Amino acid sequence: MFLLITVLLFGFASAQKVVQLSYCSVAENNLRMDCKFALPAESPEPFCKYTQGERLLDTTDPDEEQHAPYKNRAKARIFPGNVCRLLFKNLPKGKSNFTCNIRLADSAAVTKTSVVEKKLLLPCSAWSVLLQSCSGLLLTLMTLPALLW
Repeated sequence: MFLLITVLLFGFASAQKVVQLSYCSVAENNLRMDCKFALPAESPEPFCKYTQGERLLDTTDPDEEQHAPYKNRAKARIFPGNVCRLLFKNLPKGKSNFTCNIRLADSAAVTKTSVVEKKLLLPCSAWSVLLQSCSGLLLTLMTLPALLW
């Protein structure tokens, strides 16, 4: 019982979470996916990985091995501001599932999955990021002139 309570409390104390998963196209067939995450104060550097089902596209964890077909197609990196970015070359036609996994050492991973449809992919720009991440704010700003008129 004590062990169960300790594990549960440690899980709540670690409290890393994926806040947002956004994506856009860098070039005609290339995907950029940003996984924004939150960490508890004074946390060690987390590990980030992107998967498609059981296949590992790429990871920042040196102890995990990237799935061979993706060695020249996928690259994951962590950027300041708690963002893990995936650059994925040659995105196939149709829909593809991408999962971002964030894990602190010795704790369970938190994940978020998104379905990317190539034909609906917007080019990377401030506008596309705004559309994906702040749709409520964007709607307010677009309707504001009509309300003031």
